[in-house]
Amino acid sequence: MVHSSWRALAVLSAMVGSMGAANPSLAQEDFYKGRTINLYIGFAPGGSYDLYARTLARHMGKHIPGSPTIVAQTMQGAGSFRAANHLFAVAPKDGSAMGMVSQAIALEEMLGTSGIMFKSSQFTWIGRSTNITELMMTWRTSKTQTYKDALTRETPIASTGPGSPSEGWPRLLNGLAGAKFKIIGGYQASANALLAMERGEVDASFTSWDTLSGSKPEWLQTKSVNILVQFNRKRLSELPDTPSVVELATREEDRRILDFYVTGAEVGRSFIAPPGLPPERTKTLREAFMKMSTQDADYIAELARAKAPVNAMPGEELQAMIASIMQTPPALIERMRKILSE
Repeated sequence: MVHSSWRALAVLSAMVGSMGAANPSLAQEDFYKGRTINLYIGFAPGGSYDLYARTLARHMGKHIPGSPTIVAQTMQGAGSFRAANHLFAVAPKDGSAMGMVSQAIALEEMLGTSGIMFKSSQFTWIGRSTNITELMMTWRTSKTQTYKDALTRETPIASTGPGSPSEGWPRLLNGLAGAKFKIIGGYQASANALLAMERGEVDASFTSWDTLSGSKPEWLQTKSVNILVQFNRKRLSELPDTPSVVELATREEDRRILDFYVTGAEVGRSFIAPPGLPPERTKTLREAFMKMSTQDADYIAELARAKAPVNAMPGEELQAMIASIMQTPPALIERMRKILSE
């Protein structure tokens, strides 16, 4: 009788196991049901990183089998390297942790930036919410009204840390395009840097076109800011008179370096998970991300109200892009490294 009971239990266990193997979605539902996914945000509230991450946290869970709760939490520090290092080495590698970190982490890794303890290509890239066009601007009272002015006068600019475009780009423009930006560090987030510019603590600051047009439209309407440069390969139709960064180089090698660094804008606002996730778990998260990004009317409407665009890229394509960035010729990287360290 006892033996029969054990045999029945064994048969039942085998049946459940075979059902899970035959139906991966059921296996993922078993894993995620009642579970919490921790979403680590590498930057302080107030910018587009935080906006996209917290919006995802409110919507993506319903597209994952088992409908887990996604809890967004700030883990700022070192230009988001703190969060990236945590995701790489500390966070569980089972699909219960995700993060949003700097769009430039692969570039900064190749450059050997201090504080990096991760391999960008080994992260599990889940998907991209949108690509980003960063802008450098000055307040209306600054004597630097155009990029040409920045070639002749020192212009203090706020930086949010070594891993951010607000530090990398001014250094590259100083070294490759003749600018005279003075980098002022210590600002925790882009919102703090923008406030410092508005108060006159610095002349210049960084933000994205989407943040500026969505969160500060009055600055555009009242011409409170002078947009010096847009960091993309081609000028936006909304900014036809503002030069793209790749136009500023006078030599082909310099242009290639600027073009390489602008690939961070293509990575944009992307989500990662730790390395080594089980393949089915990776597939589940990537599919849920794309379903949310392309079919979830509430998610799309919430970002639309914030005037934040959705230009999603699947995780597989994003993973390939990161691998491609890591193949950049060493000589080009070495010259860029020298400029950024000066």
